[in-house]
Amino acid sequence: MATKIRLQRHGRKKRAFFHIVVADSRAPRDGRFIEKIGTYNPITNPATIDLNLESSVKWLLSGAQPTDTARAILSYKGAIYKKHLQVGVNKGAITQEQADAKFAAWIEEKTNQVQSKRDRLASEKDNKRNSALKAETAKREAMEAKILAKTSEIAAEADAALEAASEEVAEVTAEAVVETPAVEEIASVEEAPAAEETPAEETPAADSTEENA
Repeated sequence: MATKIRLQRHGRKKRAFFHIVVADSRAPRDGRFIEKIGTYNPITNPATIDLNLESSVKWLLSGAQPTDTARAILSYKGAIYKKHLQVGVNKGAITQEQADAKFAAWIEEKTNQVQSKRDRLASEKDNKRNSALKAETAKREAMEAKILAKTSEIAAEADAALEAASEEVAEVTAEAVVETPAVEEIASVEEAPAAEETPAEETPAADSTEENA
């Protein structure tokens, strides 16, 4: 029976999650499988891969053919390299100890590469967040300066209007003071004597007596 190592899709729409399985080459992609040997989550960065290395090498040695994506995953996790070393051991080219030492060195180098990538991504994320924070701070300061300038302009216009109104009130008050008569003039008018009235002419008493006679 021809077997293949392939990905079996799981997860919801736009959030795919894959199982790495060994299945009959005639079975559909998401159909029955012989053995599940790992999982693959492409959502994370870097991608999260959980692989049973020993089972993968066993199936590769048995002739299972991986698909392109599955081969890339197996190569990334070292299953292809371990199978290559095991073939050398089976042929007597190297000893098992030498193969294990080479694979351990490869694993260490790969781990350092993955960690370096994670550190770089974390640093880039921090730099991006800091840049966004600085841009937001600069934008907020510019907005505050604009508001302050507008407030100062409004305050200056209000002060100018108040000063103009004060000057106008002062001018009106001065004109009213000029038109009002002095207190001394009002007092002199009130104290002036009234005009002498001409007494009425009196009729002599003698004339009145003669008329009676």
